[in-house]
Amino acid sequence: MKAFVNRNDELGFLESEYRREGSSLVILYGRRRVGKTALAAEFIKNKRAVYFLATEENEIQNRAAFKNIVAEQIGSELLVNADIGSWDVIFKTWLDFAADGKKLMIIDEFQYLGKANGAFPSIFQRIWDTILKDKDVMVVLCGSLVSMMESQTLSYASPLYGRRTGQIKLRQIPFLHYNEFFPGKTEKELIEYYAITGGVPKYIELFYDSTDIYTAIENNVLSKSSFLYDEPNFLLQREVGEVGSYFSIIKNIASGNRKLSKIAAALEIKQTGLTKYLKTLTSLDILEREIPVTEEYPEKSKRGLYKIKDNFMVFWFRFIYPNLSYIESGHKELVMNKIRANLVDLHIAYVYEDVCVEKMWQLNAEGAFGFHFDQVGRWWNSSTEIDIVAIDKSGSDIIFGECKYWNRKVGTDVFNELEHKAGQVVWKNSNRRSHFALFSISGFTDDLIALARERKDLVLVS
Repeated sequence: MKAFVNRNDELGFLESEYRREGSSLVILYGRRRVGKTALAAEFIKNKRAVYFLATEENEIQNRAAFKNIVAEQIGSELLVNADIGSWDVIFKTWLDFAADGKKLMIIDEFQYLGKANGAFPSIFQRIWDTILKDKDVMVVLCGSLVSMMESQTLSYASPLYGRRTGQIKLRQIPFLHYNEFFPGKTEKELIEYYAITGGVPKYIELFYDSTDIYTAIENNVLSKSSFLYDEPNFLLQREVGEVGSYFSIIKNIASGNRKLSKIAAALEIKQTGLTKYLKTLTSLDILEREIPVTEEYPEKSKRGLYKIKDNFMVFWFRFIYPNLSYIESGHKELVMNKIRANLVDLHIAYVYEDVCVEKMWQLNAEGAFGFHFDQVGRWWNSSTEIDIVAIDKSGSDIIFGECKYWNRKVGTDVFNELEHKAGQVVWKNSNRRSHFALFSISGFTDDLIALARERKDLVLVS
């Protein structure tokens, strides 16, 4: 990456573990391209550390590579030339000959060791318990296959369960930090870039030198030589079987079938047949189940809708997947025409709502509303939707918000409509205090600005 952005909390946690007296075992995992290796590299700067990248080769090949890396780090020619058939010996040698002070080791793509030998988590558990845990060492196990890392290191059934001193599930970078990647870009341009790259550092790198979002898409997504062209297929192939079934589900959600019953009907299968797929996609941070924010018992709610969390996935399934035939036949200009005509209304405008939710949390921390809410999300019933509703569950304050990604200024008509819709929301109606927030990418009309000066319950954010 050209910039290392917004990993201060994670770096701080790793540093605190490094300073911990005695042993430390940290699990660092997350989806591919999200920046785990970059975080590990930043953490071990100016530290004497062993960094080992496991591969999909067999266990013998991985053990030999590990032995050579440890030998190089401790400067042992004897270890380089030794024929060692045990992982234990290598770890013991590292402990005996490494420099004084905290001994640090990063094992990246740890899940491949367990894939090569299903017993490896048990082997490492024995090594941790008998060799490492009582020493001044820190080991970080990194992995990018989320399901395998969870089963091998975090689940109750894993031999390593209960050994870790901490874990980090690395997620995409929030929009709030995009100006650090693209200094000089306007807010509107930053939202456009975020709508496609979705906070994934590896995607962001590809977009650094593009003059505008459409050029970036044409060069980095529609080009068959770019890894983004087939990225969803690559991501899912590594995590699941039956990729076609998962593709069908995501495609349907991207096209607007977000309710469980509608997804099942479109695929002509029973709702119960979808459960395992939806659960897997949720665990992979690809999907989330949204509930109207005022629901008292969200886990029991029947009003849930499925949403694709990953901005690039949404874009790809809306604009690329349905048009692969055009691209493959050499007519990507037809696809670009569709993207230019529909990108804002069918994609960016919806991503803008997520950006506004981020800004709501920022305003909340700054005390912009005179109280602090503890929950924010969307609200809907059978006939009405509100982009943002935030509630203080311990009090009686509620905020209603609308987000407009328009080329024109937002006026009082939008506020009047929002106020009307707010009346349909059932939540502490007898004694609640209502507040309003309007977000606009193009600003506000003079009459709405004047109204906001008069009304202390209205906040405008442009």
